Amino acid sequence: MSAAAPLPGGLIISAPASGTGKTTVTLGLLAAFRAQGLVVQPFKSGPDYIDPAFHSAASGRASVNLDTWAMPAPRIAALMQAAQGADLVLAEGSMGLFDGVAAKGETGIGASADLSGLTGWPVVLVLDVSGQAQSAAAVALGFAAMRPGLRLAGVVLNRVASPRHEALVRDGMAQAGITVFGALPRKASIELPERHLGLVQAEENPDLARILTEAGTFVAEHLDLAALRAAAQATPLPEAPARRSPPPGQRIALARDAAFSFVYPHLLADWHDQGAEILPFSPLADQGPADHADCCWLPGGYPELHAGALSAATRFRSTLARFAETRPVHGECGGYMAMGAALIDAAGTAHEMAGLLGHVTSYAKRRMHLGYRLATLRAAMPGLPAGSRLRGHEFHYSTIVTQPDMALADVVDATGTPVAETGSRRGHASGTYFHLIGQAST
Repeated sequence: MSAAAPLPGGLIISAPASGTGKTTVTLGLLAAFRAQGLVVQPFKSGPDYIDPAFHSAASGRASVNLDTWAMPAPRIAALMQAAQGADLVLAEGSMGLFDGVAAKGETGIGASADLSGLTGWPVVLVLDVSGQAQSAAAVALGFAAMRPGLRLAGVVLNRVASPRHEALVRDGMAQAGITVFGALPRKASIELPERHLGLVQAEENPDLARILTEAGTFVAEHLDLAALRAAAQATPLPEAPARRSPPPGQRIALARDAAFSFVYPHLLADWHDQGAEILPFSPLADQGPADHADCCWLPGGYPELHAGALSAATRFRSTLARFAETRPVHGECGGYMAMGAALIDAAGTAHEMAGLLGHVTSYAKRRMHLGYRLATLRAAMPGLPAGSRLRGHEFHYSTIVTQPDMALADVVDATGTPVAETGSRRGHASGTYFHLIGQAST
Protein backbone atom coordinates (compact mmCIF):
# COMPACT_ATOMS: atom_id res chain seq x y z
CA MET A 1 0.00 0.00 0.00
CA SER A 2 1.47 3.37 -0.96
CA ALA A 3 1.77 6.17 1.58
CA ALA A 4 -1.48 8.06 1.96
CA ALA A 5 -2.56 11.28 3.63
CA PRO A 6 -3.91 11.01 7.18
CA LEU A 7 -7.55 10.09 7.35
CA PRO A 8 -10.14 12.26 9.11
CA GLY A 9 -11.35 11.47 12.59
CA GLY A 10 -14.44 9.35 13.00
CA LEU A 11 -17.19 8.13 15.29
CA ILE A 12 -19.00 4.81 15.59
CA ILE A 13 -22.74 5.19 16.11
CA SER A 14 -23.66 2.19 18.24
CA ALA A 15 -26.27 1.13 20.81
CA PRO A 16 -26.97 -1.41 23.54
CA ALA A 17 -29.14 -3.47 21.18
CA SER A 18 -30.82 -3.58 17.81
CA GLY A 19 -33.97 -1.50 17.39
CA THR A 20 -32.80 1.51 19.40
CA GLY A 21 -32.70 3.90 16.44
CA LYS A 22 -29.01 3.95 15.52
CA THR A 23 -29.72 3.72 11.77
CA THR A 24 -32.05 6.72 11.92
CA VAL A 25 -29.50 8.67 13.97
CA THR A 26 -26.70 7.72 11.58
CA LEU A 27 -28.70 8.79 8.52
CA GLY A 28 -29.79 12.00 10.22
CA LEU A 29 -26.19 12.86 11.10
CA LEU A 30 -24.95 12.08 7.58
CA ALA A 31 -27.65 14.31 6.10
CA ALA A 32 -27.15 17.07 8.67
CA PHE A 33 -23.37 17.29 8.25
CA ARG A 34 -23.75 17.13 4.48
CA ALA A 35 -26.20 20.03 4.64
CA GLN A 36 -23.49 22.00 6.47
CA GLY A 37 -21.19 21.47 3.51
CA LEU A 38 -19.04 18.76 5.11
CA VAL A 39 -17.88 15.68 3.23
CA VAL A 40 -18.72 12.68 5.40
CA GLN A 41 -17.52 9.14 4.65
CA PRO A 42 -19.87 6.42 5.90
CA PHE A 43 -18.90 2.89 6.91
CA LYS A 44 -20.88 -0.07 8.24
CA SER A 45 -19.54 -2.38 10.92
CA GLY A 46 -20.35 -5.98 10.08
CA PRO A 47 -21.81 -7.84 7.11
CA ASP A 48 -25.06 -5.90 6.57
CA TYR A 49 -25.63 -5.15 2.86
CA ILE A 50 -28.80 -3.01 3.18
CA ASP A 51 -27.74 -0.15 5.48
CA PRO A 52 -24.82 0.98 3.25
CA ALA A 53 -27.21 1.92 0.43
CA PHE A 54 -29.03 4.26 2.82
CA HIS A 55 -25.69 5.70 3.98
CA SER A 56 -24.73 6.42 0.40
CA ALA A 57 -28.04 8.14 -0.30
CA ALA A 58 -27.63 10.35 2.76
CA SER A 59 -23.94 11.19 2.32
CA GLY A 60 -23.41 11.14 -1.42
CA ARG A 61 -20.45 8.76 -0.97
CA ALA A 62 -20.29 4.99 -1.28
CA SER A 63 -20.50 3.30 2.13
CA VAL A 64 -18.09 0.45 2.86
CA ASN A 65 -18.43 -2.61 5.11
CA LEU A 66 -15.69 -3.18 7.69
CA ASP A 67 -15.86 -6.57 9.39
CA THR A 68 -13.42 -7.63 12.12
CA TRP A 69 -14.41 -11.31 11.98
CA ALA A 70 -14.02 -11.63 8.22
CA MET A 71 -11.26 -9.11 7.45
CA PRO A 72 -7.62 -8.96 8.56
CA ALA A 73 -6.32 -5.61 9.77
CA PRO A 74 -4.50 -4.73 6.50
CA ARG A 75 -7.74 -5.29 4.58
CA ILE A 76 -9.67 -2.99 6.95
CA ALA A 77 -6.89 -0.39 6.72
CA ALA A 78 -7.05 -0.49 2.93
CA LEU A 79 -10.83 -0.13 2.87
CA MET A 80 -10.62 2.80 5.27
CA GLN A 81 -8.83 4.71 2.51
CA ALA A 82 -12.30 5.40 1.13
CA ALA A 83 -12.29 8.28 3.64
CA GLN A 84 -9.53 10.12 1.75
CA GLY A 85 -10.73 13.64 1.05
CA ALA A 86 -13.54 13.53 3.62
CA ASP A 87 -13.92 15.86 6.61
CA LEU A 88 -15.40 13.26 8.95
CA VAL A 89 -16.06 9.52 9.22
CA LEU A 90 -19.32 8.09 10.58
CA ALA A 91 -19.54 4.32 10.98
CA GLU A 92 -22.80 2.62 11.92
CA GLY A 93 -22.47 -0.29 14.31
CA SER A 94 -24.36 -3.57 14.14
CA MET A 95 -26.63 -5.00 16.88
CA GLY A 96 -25.33 -4.05 20.33
CA LEU A 97 -21.86 -2.55 20.83
CA PHE A 98 -20.25 -5.75 22.14
CA ASP A 99 -22.37 -8.24 20.19
CA GLY A 100 -20.52 -10.67 17.94
CA VAL A 101 -19.78 -14.37 17.65
CA ALA A 102 -18.25 -16.62 20.28
CA ALA A 103 -14.89 -17.23 18.57
CA LYS A 104 -12.46 -14.65 17.21
CA GLY A 105 -12.00 -14.45 13.46
CA GLU A 106 -9.45 -12.36 11.58
CA THR A 107 -9.23 -9.35 13.94
CA GLY A 108 -12.16 -9.79 16.32
CA ILE A 109 -15.57 -11.32 16.87
CA GLY A 110 -17.35 -8.93 14.51
CA ALA A 111 -18.44 -6.58 17.30
CA SER A 112 -18.58 -2.83 16.77
CA ALA A 113 -16.38 -2.46 19.87
CA ASP A 114 -13.65 -4.41 18.06
CA LEU A 115 -13.79 -1.96 15.17
CA SER A 116 -13.61 0.98 17.58
CA GLY A 117 -10.52 -0.48 19.21
CA LEU A 118 -8.84 -1.08 15.86
CA THR A 119 -9.61 2.28 14.25
CA GLY A 120 -9.64 4.54 17.28
CA TRP A 121 -13.10 5.85 16.38
CA PRO A 122 -14.88 6.71 19.65
CA VAL A 123 -18.36 5.35 20.27
CA VAL A 124 -21.53 7.42 20.39
CA LEU A 125 -24.12 5.30 22.17
CA VAL A 126 -27.74 5.72 21.08
CA LEU A 127 -29.95 4.98 24.08
CA ASP A 128 -33.66 4.26 23.89
CA VAL A 129 -34.66 5.94 27.15
CA SER A 130 -38.38 5.24 26.91
CA GLY A 131 -39.58 3.79 30.20
CA GLN A 132 -36.62 4.98 32.28
CA ALA A 133 -35.01 8.18 33.51
CA GLN A 134 -31.88 8.41 35.70
CA SER A 135 -31.42 4.65 35.33
CA ALA A 136 -30.31 5.20 31.74
CA ALA A 137 -27.01 6.48 33.15
CA ALA A 138 -26.33 3.06 34.66
CA VAL A 139 -26.63 1.55 31.17
CA ALA A 140 -24.18 4.08 29.78
CA LEU A 141 -21.75 3.54 32.66
CA GLY A 142 -21.89 -0.21 32.16
CA PHE A 143 -21.03 0.13 28.49
CA ALA A 144 -18.20 2.56 29.28
CA ALA A 145 -16.69 0.15 31.83
CA MET A 146 -17.27 -3.15 29.99
CA ARG A 147 -14.04 -3.04 27.99
CA PRO A 148 -10.94 -1.23 29.31
CA GLY A 149 -9.67 1.26 26.77
CA LEU A 150 -12.97 1.67 24.95
CA ARG A 151 -13.53 5.31 24.04
CA LEU A 152 -17.12 6.29 24.81
CA ALA A 153 -17.53 9.81 23.48
CA GLY A 154 -21.01 10.18 24.90
CA VAL A 155 -24.65 9.33 24.30
CA VAL A 156 -27.63 10.38 22.24
CA LEU A 157 -30.93 10.07 24.09
CA ASN A 158 -33.61 8.65 21.81
CA ARG A 159 -37.39 8.44 22.17
CA VAL A 160 -37.58 11.07 24.89
CA ALA A 161 -41.16 11.55 26.01
CA SER A 162 -41.14 15.18 27.25
CA PRO A 163 -38.90 18.02 28.43
CA ARG A 164 -39.31 16.77 32.01
CA HIS A 165 -38.28 13.26 30.97
CA GLU A 166 -35.22 14.64 29.17
CA ALA A 167 -34.22 16.69 32.22
CA LEU A 168 -34.35 13.64 34.49
CA VAL A 169 -32.26 11.53 32.11
CA ARG A 170 -29.74 14.34 31.68
CA ASP A 171 -29.48 14.66 35.47
CA GLY A 172 -28.53 11.00 35.77
CA MET A 173 -25.94 11.33 33.00
CA ALA A 174 -24.43 14.44 34.61
CA GLN A 175 -24.03 12.59 37.92
CA ALA A 176 -22.32 9.74 36.07
CA GLY A 177 -20.04 12.06 34.09
CA ILE A 178 -21.47 10.97 30.73
CA THR A 179 -21.58 13.51 27.89
CA VAL A 180 -25.00 13.97 26.30
CA PHE A 181 -24.90 15.09 22.67
CA GLY A 182 -28.64 15.71 22.54
CA ALA A 183 -32.09 14.21 22.93
CA LEU A 184 -34.51 13.08 20.23
CA PRO A 185 -38.27 12.82 20.71
CA ARG A 186 -40.21 10.22 18.77
CA LYS A 187 -40.82 11.13 15.14
CA ALA A 188 -42.74 8.55 13.12
CA SER A 189 -42.35 10.39 9.82
CA ILE A 190 -38.64 9.50 9.56
CA GLU A 191 -38.94 5.82 10.47
CA LEU A 192 -37.92 3.45 7.68
CA PRO A 193 -40.15 0.53 6.60
CA GLU A 194 -38.93 -3.02 7.24
CA ARG A 195 -39.35 -6.53 5.87
CA HIS A 196 -38.08 -9.97 6.88
CA LEU A 197 -34.36 -9.39 6.08
CA GLY A 198 -34.30 -5.88 7.53
CA LEU A 199 -35.11 -2.51 6.05
CA VAL A 200 -36.86 -2.20 2.71
CA GLN A 201 -34.04 -1.39 0.30
CA ALA A 202 -33.14 2.24 -0.32
CA GLU A 203 -33.88 2.08 -4.04
CA GLU A 204 -37.37 0.72 -3.36
CA ASN A 205 -38.40 3.62 -1.13
CA PRO A 206 -39.88 6.48 -3.19
CA ASP A 207 -40.08 8.63 -0.07
CA LEU A 208 -36.39 8.29 0.79
CA ALA A 209 -35.28 11.80 -0.25
CA ARG A 210 -37.93 13.38 1.97
CA ILE A 211 -37.10 11.09 4.88
CA LEU A 212 -33.38 11.89 4.69
CA THR A 213 -33.97 15.63 4.42
CA GLU A 214 -36.38 15.56 7.35
CA ALA A 215 -34.07 13.35 9.40
CA GLY A 216 -31.16 15.72 8.80
CA THR A 217 -33.19 18.72 9.89
CA PHE A 218 -34.53 16.85 12.92
CA VAL A 219 -31.08 15.75 14.07
CA ALA A 220 -29.58 19.21 13.51
CA GLU A 221 -32.30 20.74 15.70
CA HIS A 222 -31.80 18.34 18.60
CA LEU A 223 -28.13 17.25 18.59
CA ASP A 224 -24.92 19.24 19.12
CA LEU A 225 -23.25 18.71 15.75
CA ALA A 226 -20.21 20.78 16.64
CA ALA A 227 -19.56 18.73 19.80
CA LEU A 228 -19.98 15.50 17.87
CA ARG A 229 -17.51 16.55 15.22
CA ALA A 230 -15.05 17.66 17.90
CA ALA A 231 -15.28 14.21 19.53
CA ALA A 232 -14.17 12.39 16.37
CA GLN A 233 -10.76 10.69 16.54
CA ALA A 234 -8.78 8.05 14.67
CA THR A 235 -5.78 5.79 15.17
CA PRO A 236 -3.51 5.44 12.12
CA LEU A 237 -3.21 1.79 11.11
CA PRO A 238 0.15 0.46 9.90
CA GLU A 239 0.45 0.06 6.16
CA ALA A 240 0.69 -3.54 4.96
CA PRO A 241 -0.22 -5.44 1.80
CA ALA A 242 -3.92 -6.27 1.69
CA ARG A 243 -5.35 -9.22 -0.21
CA ARG A 244 -8.21 -8.32 -2.53
CA SER A 245 -10.84 -10.69 -3.86
CA PRO A 246 -9.92 -11.80 -7.38
CA PRO A 247 -12.50 -11.06 -10.07
CA PRO A 248 -14.46 -14.08 -11.30
CA GLY A 249 -13.72 -13.03 -14.87
CA GLN A 250 -12.52 -10.20 -17.08
CA ARG A 251 -16.07 -9.33 -18.16
CA ILE A 252 -18.62 -10.09 -15.46
CA ALA A 253 -22.34 -10.21 -16.24
CA LEU A 254 -23.93 -9.09 -12.95
CA ALA A 255 -27.64 -9.49 -12.24
CA ARG A 256 -28.85 -6.21 -10.82
CA ASP A 257 -32.46 -5.28 -10.04
CA ALA A 258 -34.97 -5.42 -7.18
CA ALA A 259 -34.63 -9.23 -6.97
CA PHE A 260 -30.80 -9.29 -7.06
CA SER A 261 -29.09 -6.44 -5.24
CA PHE A 262 -27.22 -7.84 -2.23
CA VAL A 263 -23.56 -7.61 -3.14
CA TYR A 264 -20.83 -6.07 -1.02
CA PRO A 265 -19.51 -2.81 -2.52
CA HIS A 266 -15.94 -3.75 -1.64
CA LEU A 267 -16.18 -6.86 -3.84
CA LEU A 268 -17.30 -4.82 -6.84
CA ALA A 269 -14.52 -2.30 -6.11
CA ASP A 270 -11.96 -5.14 -5.92
CA TRP A 271 -13.07 -6.50 -9.28
CA HIS A 272 -13.07 -3.08 -10.91
CA ASP A 273 -9.68 -2.11 -9.46
CA GLN A 274 -8.16 -5.29 -10.91
CA GLY A 275 -9.35 -4.41 -14.39
CA ALA A 276 -12.60 -6.34 -14.61
CA GLU A 277 -15.58 -4.94 -16.50
CA ILE A 278 -18.99 -5.29 -14.86
CA LEU A 279 -21.95 -5.73 -17.22
CA PRO A 280 -25.27 -5.34 -15.32
CA PHE A 281 -28.49 -6.92 -16.53
CA SER A 282 -32.01 -7.31 -15.11
CA PRO A 283 -33.62 -10.75 -14.85
CA LEU A 284 -36.90 -9.06 -13.84
CA ALA A 285 -36.83 -7.23 -17.18
CA ASP A 286 -36.31 -10.65 -18.83
CA GLN A 287 -32.71 -9.85 -19.73
CA GLY A 288 -29.95 -12.43 -19.84
CA PRO A 289 -26.18 -12.11 -19.37
CA ALA A 290 -24.28 -10.39 -22.16
CA ASP A 291 -22.98 -12.92 -24.67
CA HIS A 292 -19.47 -11.42 -24.62
CA ALA A 293 -19.16 -11.83 -20.83
CA ASP A 294 -16.69 -14.36 -19.40
CA CYS A 295 -18.81 -15.28 -16.40
CA CYS A 296 -22.14 -14.51 -14.74
CA TRP A 297 -22.72 -13.60 -11.09
CA LEU A 298 -26.18 -13.68 -9.51
CA PRO A 299 -26.13 -11.82 -6.17
CA GLY A 300 -28.54 -12.26 -3.31
CA GLY A 301 -31.74 -10.32 -2.91
CA TYR A 302 -35.44 -11.05 -2.71
CA PRO A 303 -36.26 -13.67 -5.36
CA GLU A 304 -39.06 -14.94 -3.12
CA LEU A 305 -40.90 -11.65 -3.63
CA HIS A 306 -40.53 -11.95 -7.41
CA ALA A 307 -40.74 -15.70 -7.93
CA GLY A 308 -43.65 -15.47 -10.36
CA ALA A 309 -41.92 -12.84 -12.48
CA LEU A 310 -38.65 -14.79 -12.53
CA SER A 311 -40.46 -17.97 -13.53
CA ALA A 312 -42.16 -16.09 -16.37
CA ALA A 313 -38.87 -14.54 -17.55
CA THR A 314 -38.29 -17.21 -20.18
CA ARG A 315 -35.70 -15.23 -22.13
CA PHE A 316 -33.63 -14.72 -18.98
CA ARG A 317 -33.77 -18.41 -18.10
CA SER A 318 -33.01 -19.69 -21.61
CA THR A 319 -30.17 -17.21 -22.13
CA LEU A 320 -28.68 -18.10 -18.75
CA ALA A 321 -28.88 -21.82 -19.59
CA ARG A 322 -27.05 -21.31 -22.90
CA PHE A 323 -24.45 -19.16 -21.17
CA ALA A 324 -23.80 -21.87 -18.57
CA GLU A 325 -23.07 -24.46 -21.26
CA THR A 326 -19.67 -22.86 -21.86
CA ARG A 327 -18.99 -20.34 -19.08
CA PRO A 328 -19.23 -20.22 -15.29
CA VAL A 329 -22.34 -18.98 -13.51
CA HIS A 330 -22.26 -18.42 -9.74
CA GLY A 331 -25.08 -17.45 -7.39
CA GLU A 332 -25.14 -16.25 -3.80
CA CYS A 333 -28.16 -16.81 -1.53
CA GLY A 334 -31.06 -15.39 -3.57
CA GLY A 335 -29.06 -15.87 -6.76
CA TYR A 336 -28.33 -19.45 -5.72
CA MET A 337 -32.05 -20.04 -5.16
CA ALA A 338 -32.85 -18.67 -8.63
CA MET A 339 -30.34 -21.11 -10.17
CA GLY A 340 -32.20 -24.11 -8.71
CA ALA A 341 -35.02 -26.20 -10.10
CA ALA A 342 -37.82 -24.48 -8.20
CA LEU A 343 -38.64 -21.94 -5.50
CA ILE A 344 -41.66 -22.56 -3.27
CA ASP A 345 -43.10 -19.29 -2.01
CA ALA A 346 -44.68 -18.55 1.38
CA ALA A 347 -48.10 -19.61 0.09
CA GLY A 348 -46.74 -23.02 -0.92
CA THR A 349 -46.79 -22.36 -4.67
CA ALA A 350 -43.83 -23.79 -6.59
CA HIS A 351 -42.25 -21.59 -9.26
CA GLU A 352 -39.89 -22.96 -11.89
CA MET A 353 -36.43 -21.43 -11.69
CA ALA A 354 -33.42 -21.54 -14.05
CA GLY A 355 -32.60 -25.20 -13.42
CA LEU A 356 -28.83 -24.85 -13.70
CA LEU A 357 -28.68 -26.66 -10.36
CA GLY A 358 -31.15 -29.23 -9.07
CA HIS A 359 -32.04 -27.95 -5.62
CA VAL A 360 -35.50 -26.81 -4.56
CA THR A 361 -35.87 -24.10 -1.91
CA SER A 362 -38.94 -23.21 0.10
CA TYR A 363 -40.37 -20.33 2.11
CA ALA A 364 -43.47 -22.30 3.05
CA LYS A 365 -41.91 -23.15 6.40
CA ARG A 366 -39.69 -20.21 7.25
CA ARG A 367 -36.65 -20.76 9.43
CA MET A 368 -33.92 -18.19 9.97
CA HIS A 369 -30.37 -19.12 8.97
CA LEU A 370 -27.97 -16.48 10.25
CA GLY A 371 -24.27 -16.25 10.90
CA TYR A 372 -20.70 -16.09 9.67
CA ARG A 373 -19.39 -18.90 7.48
CA LEU A 374 -15.89 -20.25 6.86
CA ALA A 375 -15.83 -22.34 3.69
CA THR A 376 -13.12 -24.50 2.14
CA LEU A 377 -13.83 -25.03 -1.55
CA ARG A 378 -13.97 -28.66 -2.68
CA ALA A 379 -14.00 -27.47 -6.28
CA ALA A 380 -13.14 -24.23 -8.03
CA MET A 381 -15.66 -21.42 -8.30
CA PRO A 382 -15.23 -18.40 -10.56
CA GLY A 383 -11.93 -16.69 -9.73
CA LEU A 384 -11.07 -19.02 -6.85
CA PRO A 385 -9.34 -22.43 -7.04
CA ALA A 386 -10.26 -25.56 -5.12
CA GLY A 387 -8.91 -25.45 -1.58
CA SER A 388 -9.50 -21.71 -1.18
CA ARG A 389 -10.69 -20.75 2.30
CA LEU A 390 -13.41 -18.12 2.22
CA ARG A 391 -15.12 -16.01 4.85
CA GLY A 392 -18.72 -15.00 4.33
CA HIS A 393 -22.08 -14.42 5.94
CA GLU A 394 -25.44 -16.15 5.62
CA PHE A 395 -28.86 -14.64 6.35
CA HIS A 396 -32.05 -16.10 4.91
CA TYR A 397 -35.35 -17.71 5.85
CA SER A 398 -35.60 -20.27 3.07
CA THR A 399 -34.94 -23.99 3.45
CA ILE A 400 -33.50 -26.50 0.99
CA VAL A 401 -36.09 -29.21 0.25
CA THR A 402 -33.95 -31.28 -2.12
CA GLN A 403 -30.27 -31.05 -3.05
CA PRO A 404 -29.13 -33.60 -5.66
CA ASP A 405 -25.88 -31.93 -6.74
CA MET A 406 -22.30 -32.22 -5.53
CA ALA A 407 -21.26 -30.04 -2.60
CA LEU A 408 -19.20 -26.99 -3.50
CA ALA A 409 -17.47 -26.55 -0.14
CA ASP A 410 -17.03 -27.75 3.40
CA VAL A 411 -18.70 -25.03 5.47
CA VAL A 412 -18.54 -24.30 9.20
CA ASP A 413 -19.91 -21.50 11.33
CA ALA A 414 -17.86 -19.11 13.47
CA THR A 415 -17.37 -21.75 16.17
CA GLY A 416 -16.19 -24.41 13.71
CA THR A 417 -19.47 -26.34 13.75
CA PRO A 418 -20.30 -27.88 10.35
CA VAL A 419 -23.15 -26.23 8.43
CA ALA A 420 -25.51 -28.26 6.24
CA GLU A 421 -25.70 -25.58 3.52
CA THR A 422 -22.52 -26.50 1.62
CA GLY A 423 -23.43 -24.87 -1.67
CA SER A 424 -23.52 -27.00 -4.79
CA ARG A 425 -22.07 -27.40 -8.26
CA ARG A 426 -23.00 -28.93 -11.58
CA GLY A 427 -21.07 -28.36 -14.78
CA HIS A 428 -20.18 -24.68 -15.03
CA ALA A 429 -22.79 -23.72 -12.41
CA SER A 430 -22.07 -23.17 -8.73
CA GLY A 431 -23.71 -21.45 -5.82
CA THR A 432 -23.64 -20.84 -2.08
CA TYR A 433 -26.09 -19.65 0.53
CA PHE A 434 -23.38 -17.46 2.08
CA HIS A 435 -22.33 -14.09 0.69
CA LEU A 436 -18.59 -13.90 0.07
CA ILE A 437 -16.80 -11.24 2.11
CA GLY A 438 -13.23 -12.26 1.34
CA GLN A 439 -10.53 -14.88 1.57
CA ALA A 440 -9.40 -16.14 4.95
CA SER A 441 -5.88 -15.49 6.15
CA THR A 442 -6.21 -17.56 9.34
